[in-house]
Amino acid sequence: MKISPIIVALDFPDASGALSVADRLAPDGCALKVGKELFTAEGPALVRELAGRGFRVFLDLKFHDIPNTVAQACAAATRLGVWMLNVHASGGRAMLRAAREAVDRTATATGRPRPHLIAVTVLTSLRASDLAETGVADPPETQVLRLATLARSQGIDGVVCSSREATALRAACGPQFLLVTPGIRPAGTDTHDQARVATPAEARAAGADFLVIGRPITQAPDPQAALESIQRTLGRNA
Repeated sequence: MKISPIIVALDFPDASGALSVADRLAPDGCALKVGKELFTAEGPALVRELAGRGFRVFLDLKFHDIPNTVAQACAAATRLGVWMLNVHASGGRAMLRAAREAVDRTATATGRPRPHLIAVTVLTSLRASDLAETGVADPPETQVLRLATLARSQGIDGVVCSSREATALRAACGPQFLLVTPGIRPAGTDTHDQARVATPAEARAAGADFLVIGRPITQAPDPQAALESIQRTLGRNA
């Protein structure tokens, strides 16, 4: 069965807000993203609760540390039963390899499905001037391609990227490499704190596999209706 490309970002400070939205969404219509704020407040119990309701859960904690520490964190996330998790590609070759091996080993040992392991390239809030301040002289598109190529070489399943880089990444990394695109805003909505944004249809047309969408769904009076409205804009590509 074809799964929905939409990942709803549960950017809430506690479980009550997140579960209130989850109560009004159909598990077969989207995955749910749990990020740093929500996970820090509520821990793994919330992830288990959402998974128990039938949702695919993307644990968005962007692990970035020495290889052994990241490997242990990825193993713990795999035991938790998440559908997708991520690390920072800028952690380097050894860290990426350790993360991949930990996920594979843990999934095999526990008999769980192997979660998608993806890498963060350049945050969608960053512009070229921001990268320059960190010592990266290249524009975001060049740095994204560099980090994605490194991640792919270590067996990482895909990357988080802006829709602006999706076409080049698809060409460079092939059709099986997952592209997860945040910064998605339906036409006519506020871009908030994202610098590199696209509409859902634009992102899918550029080659994105999954679209991370938060406030346009979670702050809508009817989150399920908002989700279905976005799905209609994707048509057959959904």
